[in-house]
Amino acid sequence: MSLKTNEEYEQRRTRQVSRIRGVLDYTMGILIIGIGLFLVFRSAINIKLNKIYPPDVWDKVYGILVILYGSWRLYRGYKKK
Repeated sequence: MSLKTNEEYEQRRTRQVSRIRGVLDYTMGILIIGIGLFLVFRSAINIKLNKIYPPDVWDKVYGILVILYGSWRLYRGYKKK
C-alpha cells in the first residue's frame, strides 16, 4: 500500500468515527432530556413510583440539571456536523 492510500483510509475512518459520535450524541442527548423531563414532571403523572417514593423539590432540581446536560450533548452533536 502506498502512503497516499493509508492517508485516505485514515481520513475516511476519522470521518466515520466523527459521524458515529455525532449520532451517539444526538441519541444520548434526546434520551437524557427525556429522563430529565420525566423527573421534572413526575408529580403530574399518576404512577405507582410516586406512592413509593413521593416526588420532592430535589427531583425537579436534578431533572433540570439532567435537561441541561442533555442539551449540551445535543449541541455537541450539532457542532461536530
